[in-house]
Formats: sequence, structure tokens, C-alpha cells
Amino acid sequence: MKEEIKQDYLIAIQSELKAPKNQFNSFGKYKYRSAEDILEAVKPLLKKYNCYLTITETTQEIAGYLVLTSKVSISDGEKSIFVEAQAGINPNRKGMDIAQSFGSSSSYAKKYALGNLFLLDDTKDSDSNRVNEPISKPEMTTDIYNIMLEFINTGKGSAVMSKMRNYSMSEKQERTLMRMLKQEINK
Repeated sequence: MKEEIKQDYLIAIQSELKAPKNQFNSFGKYKYRSAEDILEAVKPLLKKYNCYLTITETTQEIAGYLVLTSKVSISDGEKSIFVEAQAGINPNRKGMDIAQSFGSSSSYAKKYALGNLFLLDDTKDSDSNRVNEPISKPEMTTDIYNIMLEFINTGKGSAVMSKMRNYSMSEKQERTLMRMLKQEINK
């Protein structure tokens, strides 16, 4: 009889884990998965294979930058395997207090550490019928339009230029955005 290798549980979990991208960013028009989505999907498999997961985080200054390191460890009680991921912390991030800045960096590092440990990729679900269907552009809402105007007025026109192509918009919306972008460039 073949001797069981202790890390077989990780191989099994990596093979069975499905963590679809169920979150949607309405401004960027993309789907994503959060660390919480991954944790929710992996819990039944941890129970099935009698394993546990721990997540620890540390912060340190590296070359003048504050960096958060997220360490995700999986263990069967005898041996552990871990993966780390890092994210920079900008305590002066516009529109965020320091706790929000730390939380944002924590979520990012944790998500990537989990994704690396469980070998999550960006492939479509194999049972999806709509893989090859073209995606129609959503109509630009007044809220999105106003956000784009605000971005241009605060010097973030390049973000608007990259997102405009994701929306179907009226001629007036397009003319106004293009005129304002040209004005920003010519400043």
C-alpha cells in the first residue's frame, strides 16, 4: 500500500476548491473575489480533510515604505505549509483614514496569499455556457457620469479615459467628457 504523503490534503484542496468571482466593481466593470469569498469556499474542504488555516499579519518599514505582510498557513496538525504576500500601506491615501488604509492593504495581501496557497486562477467556470458570448456595454448612469466628471476635475483624467470604453453613453456625455479631458491635458 502506498504511504500517504502528509501534504496530500493541500493537493486535494487545491484541486477541489472553487472560489468564483462573485463580487462586481461597478466603476471598473469587472468581477473579483475577496479574501472572505475564498475563506468561505475553503472552510468545508478544511473540515473534510481535517486541516486548519491560520492568517497572521505583520507590518514593517522597507526602504522607507510601510509594508503589511500577510502569512497564510495550512496545517494538518503535524506539518504546516505557508505562503506570504505583501502590500504597501499609504497612511495618507486620499479619502481614507489610517484604519481604512491598513484594512485595504490587509485585504489585498490576504487575498493574494490565499490565492497563491490554493493556486486560484482567473479561468471561467467550466460549466458556464456564456464563455464566448460578447459582453454588451452597460449604459452610463448619471452617477457614473458624475464620478467621471469629478475624477477629471481632480486631475485623474487618465482613469476616466481607460474606463470610458467600458460604457455605452449618449453623444452629449461623450462630447462633454472628451472636451474636459482635452482641457485637462492642455493645462
